Amino acid sequence: MATHQDFQLSGAGVKLGPGARVFGFTNLYGCEIGADTRVGTFVEIQAGAKVGARCKISSHTFICEGVTIEDEVFIGHGVMFTNDLFPRATTAAGRLQTAADWRCLPTVVKRGASIGSNATLLCGITIGEGALVGAGSVVTKDVPAGAIVAGNPARVRPRGKAAR
Repeated sequence: MATHQDFQLSGAGVKLGPGARVFGFTNLYGCEIGADTRVGTFVEIQAGAKVGARCKISSHTFICEGVTIEDEVFIGHGVMFTNDLFPRATTAAGRLQTAADWRCLPTVVKRGASIGSNATLLCGITIGEGALVGAGSVVTKDVPAGAIVAGNPARVRPRGKAAR
């Protein structure tokens, strides 16, 4: 186990709360990570992203600009967040896009939510407090507080029932 000083960060401005632990081969820049949060290997957290206190971010996860994760959230292995509903490499005129050519849509994961491994979350949504997103789900719209969602696209499931 090591502190962020033991890793090469691709940019300045990483803010780690007390007791936060970051494991090897991560790519963090311009982000905030709260107290006592654990960030696994092969995780990227981009500038402007915020992760709350006492969270667990599992390996191979991508947290992009515009994502806010509140306290006590579990993020499984290989979870992918997005921040652009219409991604393109170039403009209509054929030049490479810049920051001025697209709009970052924020995503919020509320306190105590859990996101299962390999879930994909489209941008502009809110995952409600204490909600559970099943592994492999593709979340395209808001998830109510306390709800269980699963599938592609993710749909609310009755408590105690797995996706079929």
